[in-house]
Amino acid sequence: MKKQILFVCIIVLAAIIFSACKHELGVIEIPTPAPGSTGLTCSTDSVYFANDILPLINSGCAMSGCHDNITRKENVVLTSYATIIKYVSPGNAGNSKLYSVLNKSGGDRMPPPPNAAFTTAQKALIQKWINQGAKNNACDRCDTIDYKYSTAIKPLMQSKCQGCHNPSNLGGGIDLSTHAGTKVVADNGKLFGSINWVAGYSAMPKSSFKMPACEITQVKKWITAGAPNN
Repeated sequence: MKKQILFVCIIVLAAIIFSACKHELGVIEIPTPAPGSTGLTCSTDSVYFANDILPLINSGCAMSGCHDNITRKENVVLTSYATIIKYVSPGNAGNSKLYSVLNKSGGDRMPPPPNAAFTTAQKALIQKWINQGAKNNACDRCDTIDYKYSTAIKPLMQSKCQGCHNPSNLGGGIDLSTHAGTKVVADNGKLFGSINWVAGYSAMPKSSFKMPACEITQVKKWITAGAPNN
């Protein structure tokens, strides 16, 4: 009899513990593969989250002191698809907070002054991504034959680095908005060490994928050629 009572008690206790420890299961995000690892060729008609949008948002909005995982300014984090999509209405850029705040003025604009505003082309890219359904997608878009500053290096710096390294926000005292500023860190080894995530250097871009090997090769070739303004 005592064994039966003990057995019942154990069952009841187990049920109570299970009930107390049960959690709501949230949506588990499957991370987008990093560009350069998908095997999917980019379409010229499509905008890709991992290639085009995440680097822009990480650089211009999720920098230290704003919407990164540590600061969480206004309790907003913009470091991944799961956190960014909360402020997007897929298919409707006009009804998406992420897009609307980029077009506001004064202190309501994001990134806020004195940080530089997103360019017309960058805002158009985000608008197009949202209107295409705001997909969590990625593709492989790179050509190591092209390593000119104007066509390869400058666009990389603009999309992945410039938000944290510009005259209004000199992260680490580094300006990557001009050729002259970029050449300084190209010549002293910091640029390659950071994007290649070499020990002893601050891994860049922060809170994002490591640059694909193809893009790192482009930067390496440009540096080896003397980091020309070509």
